[in-house]
Amino acid sequence: MYLRTLLIVIVIGLVAIFSALNWNAFVAPTSLSIGFGVVNAPLGLILIGVVVLLTILFLVYVAYMQSLVILASRRHARELQTQRDLADQVEASRLSQLQSLLQGELQTLGTQSAASRIEILTRLERAEGNLVAALEQMNNSLAASIGELEDKVERYSADR
Repeated sequence: MYLRTLLIVIVIGLVAIFSALNWNAFVAPTSLSIGFGVVNAPLGLILIGVVVLLTILFLVYVAYMQSLVILASRRHARELQTQRDLADQVEASRLSQLQSLLQGELQTLGTQSAASRIEILTRLERAEGNLVAALEQMNNSLAASIGELEDKVERYSADR
């Protein structure tokens, strides 16, 4: 951008220097035809006036285009910020939904864990009760068998 501006300034400076060096030729009156008549006027000054007018129009056009670009840039920046805010809100909403979902799942898992624990403890108590009953039955059976053997031994000893 600065290179173009520098180039334009150099060209305008060269035109100004050329005009200053040839000022007598620029202000010399000549006959000019304007289509419906003839006028005596300095052709160089008219051409310099046209160059100055075109330069002014060009600068106005550049300023206008620059202002349009700046306004569009600001509008896009506002829209982008709006979209960012919307995306942040959506992200926050998703995070809160995920958090509530995870809390619900953790509560469900906790409830299931507690129910499983109670069920396991109940089964263990039943198994322990069955084991105690089986041990008592085996103890009674063993005591009965020992009693029978003692009776047999006593009878055998008495018979002899």
